[in-house]
Amino acid sequence: MPADLSPIDKAKFVAARRAVGYVENGMKLGLGTGSTAAWMVRCLAERIRDEGLRVVGVPTSTRTAELARQLGVPVTSLDDAKWLDLTIDGADEVDQGLNLIKGGGAALLQEKIVATASDQMIVIADWAKDVAQLGAFPLPVEVIPFGWQTTKALVEELLVSLDVLSHDVTLRMNGDRPLVTDEANYILDLHLRRIGNPRQLAMVLNQIPGVVENGLFIDICDIVIFGHSDGRVTVRDINEGTVEDSRVLMAGEDNIFADLGDL
Repeated sequence: MPADLSPIDKAKFVAARRAVGYVENGMKLGLGTGSTAAWMVRCLAERIRDEGLRVVGVPTSTRTAELARQLGVPVTSLDDAKWLDLTIDGADEVDQGLNLIKGGGAALLQEKIVATASDQMIVIADWAKDVAQLGAFPLPVEVIPFGWQTTKALVEELLVSLDVLSHDVTLRMNGDRPLVTDEANYILDLHLRRIGNPRQLAMVLNQIPGVVENGLFIDICDIVIFGHSDGRVTVRDINEGTVEDSRVLMAGEDNIFADLGDL
């Protein structure tokens, strides 16, 4: 591992390395999207190279697929894999019940499909993603381009009657044009500041015509691993009801971790 990583990147690395320890020979894996998930793909590639680990991954974005192929991680489609043993992915926020906000990387639709097609989901994140209540991070909602302004107006109208602090909705842009997801859709970001009832919000958003999926992951995550910049990791297992702290080796990595961009 490079010695000049920022504290946040060190935390992401140790969380990713701890999560890859759950991977066993023969597993079919969901490979998440984002900067923390990119560390996971590199840690997985290290185990494949050094231990002869035999796995196949289902990427949740073209970015993750490209990185996996580059590093020698075998990939396939979800249609071919059909069902997965484990998905490892990042999150933008995680609450005490392991409910998540995801979609900061605009891959929430594929991420949710892959996660729900898995026996288990492990979320990896730096300590800053651990929150008492969801909502400070804008909630992404994927919508079809046709009539998106009408969809946006319907979302804004809906929010007035719900337990949120703000009703501001913006279209995510890529320069001077709307950002387009891998599924050729748009992203609306809901700047809610606080979500009083995530389960209710997730259900009613998906009833709006034009909404494809929202970034609230409810009752999907089984384990969350929070990394700290000093090499500590905190593992929360919602099914076992346990919280464990341990330490991950941070030194001695070679160039498989070099030149990691914000994927």
